[in-house]
Amino acid sequence: MTRLALGDLNGLPVIVGTGLAGLACALALAPQPVVVVTKAVLGAGCSSVWAQGGIAAPLGVDDTVALHVADTLAAGDGLCVPEAVERIIAAAPEAIAALEEWGVQFDREADGTYCASLEAAHSRRRVLHAGGGDTAGKTIMEALIARVRATPSIHVLEDTEVVRLITRDGVIRGLVARIDGKPLVIQTGRVVLATGGIGGLWPYSTNPSGAIGQGLALAAVAGARVVDAEFVQFHPTAVDIGRDPMPLASEALRGEGARLVDENGGPIVRDDVRGDLAPRDVVARAVWLHCAAGGRAFLDGRKTIGAAFPQRFPTLYGVCIDAGIDPVTDPIPVRPGAHYHMGGIASDAAGRSNVAGLWVCGEAAATGLHGANRLASNSLLEAVVTGRAVAADLAALAPVGNRPALMSVGTGDDHVDDATVTQRVRKIMGRHVGILRSGEGLAQALALLKPDAETGHKAAIAALLITAASYLRTESRGAQSRTDYPERTEKAERTSLTLADALDLAGRCVVNTRIAAGVRP
Repeated sequence: MTRLALGDLNGLPVIVGTGLAGLACALALAPQPVVVVTKAVLGAGCSSVWAQGGIAAPLGVDDTVALHVADTLAAGDGLCVPEAVERIIAAAPEAIAALEEWGVQFDREADGTYCASLEAAHSRRRVLHAGGGDTAGKTIMEALIARVRATPSIHVLEDTEVVRLITRDGVIRGLVARIDGKPLVIQTGRVVLATGGIGGLWPYSTNPSGAIGQGLALAAVAGARVVDAEFVQFHPTAVDIGRDPMPLASEALRGEGARLVDENGGPIVRDDVRGDLAPRDVVARAVWLHCAAGGRAFLDGRKTIGAAFPQRFPTLYGVCIDAGIDPVTDPIPVRPGAHYHMGGIASDAAGRSNVAGLWVCGEAAATGLHGANRLASNSLLEAVVTGRAVAADLAALAPVGNRPALMSVGTGDDHVDDATVTQRVRKIMGRHVGILRSGEGLAQALALLKPDAETGHKAAIAALLITAASYLRTESRGAQSRTDYPERTEKAERTSLTLADALDLAGRCVVNTRIAAGVRP
């Protein structure tokens, strides 16, 4: 890793975001020079570090790509793109090999085979972990960060927030950022968004608070299409101890025999033969409905994990002990939290969006892998595979020299988003765009979000896109559950919209809300 003079960065590809997808893209592109931009210090504030379960890969002797594909399609509830599923899962062995080349040491059995866990909706034990227990994301990211810092072709700008993409005639020409509080313009025709997810838009989330859909908003303002934005996965077992963000109790606990129980010790998931290992949308709704009715939910691993908690799940064990709970002897209080975005910026197999010069990878992308409901631990796999695919596409392009100075790009009006608006957005999303949604609530949310979205506030823009897509999907499928449309439609169709579409819909909701309130438009 080097630090060039800021003026020397012009013309280089820029990766926005330093989670697993962004770092995989940068490392795969080496030794070609690249700029990596992160809002904090390298590795801080990204969801990849918090990932506990591991990375799904069909490498066991009893496993195949076809089985992994079948499990993914089943979880996706009819909306996966089969070609994308097959392509990404087939690339799993190469992705694991790349991670090992970059210094990741996966946990192995005594015979040298990978240690693999079972997670919900998987038919085989295929979730590889590293670092022992529930620290896979942290261990993987530590290895990649060390490799990035040791790679001279990667130029990292820390404490730098991208506030706008520069386009001309529908083509990316650069970006405007703020570094140390001062505006910075980087002129480039190659921008990669690897900005992660949107969980921070809710008041109950397992994501870092900065995960507010920055990439979704940046891309949408630049003209990108957004696909399946309504599908937000709520993890059923966020630890309910009053912390924001909520700590995560990995799905691997249920794979190891821990059970979801109510305040009386009875099962919570009663309407699915797979019980606690049903897909996440099923389990999350069951827990949510029980808690909404005044009950409490607990994850009980006392009999099945017991004294092995400190060694098997050290992260969770430490969280619980700090909260005065000993999971060896006490059940762990849980409730659902916003966790992962299945939708995102529309992208093709190479990670290209519909905006020339704009690529996307990782959670910010809508690749077609997850459909309406992500299969557990497919996210880290997607991050590595799509990051490497974007790097391969960039590497195939002819080198671009430094660009001449741009005409005025209006940096004086660019600013970091107001935190008070973000908190307002979180309240709106928590009230109207949660696990259970209704047309009336979604319309109210659109009307409330529209003013802040029109000012360019990124959290409001991302929330508006998610809410508009949910309003337009008049059915319940996967992670989208509409109380006014409880059934699935016969034909599964993906939603696709632009920011202009979402603002137009919100405008109509504003008018209708005023009419309903007896106010003439």
